[in-house]
Amino acid sequence: MGPRGTQSPFSLPIPTRGSCLFLLFCLRLGTSCPQTCQCPDHAGAVAIHCSGRGLQEIPKDIPADAVLLKLDANKISRIPNGAFQHLSQLRELDLSQNAIETIGPAAFSGLAGGLRLLDLSHNRIRRIPKDALGKLSAKIRLSHNPLHCECALQEALWELKLDPDSVDEIACHTSVREEYVGKPLVQALDAGVSFCSVHHRTTDVAMLVTMFGWFAMVITYVVYYVRHNQEDARRHLEYLKSLPSAPVSKDPIGPVP
Repeated sequence: MGPRGTQSPFSLPIPTRGSCLFLLFCLRLGTSCPQTCQCPDHAGAVAIHCSGRGLQEIPKDIPADAVLLKLDANKISRIPNGAFQHLSQLRELDLSQNAIETIGPAAFSGLAGGLRLLDLSHNRIRRIPKDALGKLSAKIRLSHNPLHCECALQEALWELKLDPDSVDEIACHTSVREEYVGKPLVQALDAGVSFCSVHHRTTDVAMLVTMFGWFAMVITYVVYYVRHNQEDARRHLEYLKSLPSAPVSKDPIGPVP
């Protein structure tokens, strides 16, 4: 230290409180952002962009204060239970353009209260897991998935809050009713089409076929039993007829001495 009022050229400046807070903020951002992702400023909130990173599973190092999470355009095939349970502040979750086929029943546990938008479009989802999505209050995008239109799907959709901007793009890839393959699902449901009636009708037909089968078996057994007994009786009667008859004596039976 030089004379009073002067500073040695080798002395370090004392950081102010503001610079310390800025340094801590920068360090926080650097440590919270996943290594394979980017974390741009999002109106002062924590946004995590992991789009197109070739990810095959949900990253486990997503910061707990994330508000926006983009995992689109990856190779994710399944969402396990509890994948986002530590992200209670999450508002938007983009999982579009992946290869998702399986969704665990508790995949979105912890997000029911705050999530506002869930994008599952452009995946390989055939059946909607009602247990996983039914508790969410978020708008859900399900367009461009190879959905199988059946009673379970119809019942699940009634409990979901579908995104109105993409709801018309939800179509039947396969269906229990062939005439609706390739057609918009929601339009069919709005027109009064029920895939559940097909399910019930199929069940009723199966029960009738089963009952008819049992009835036919009983009738067949009764007919066989009767015919078999008739044949035995006929053979027994023929046997009795074939037996020689005993000669009858013409002499009167005398008194016993």
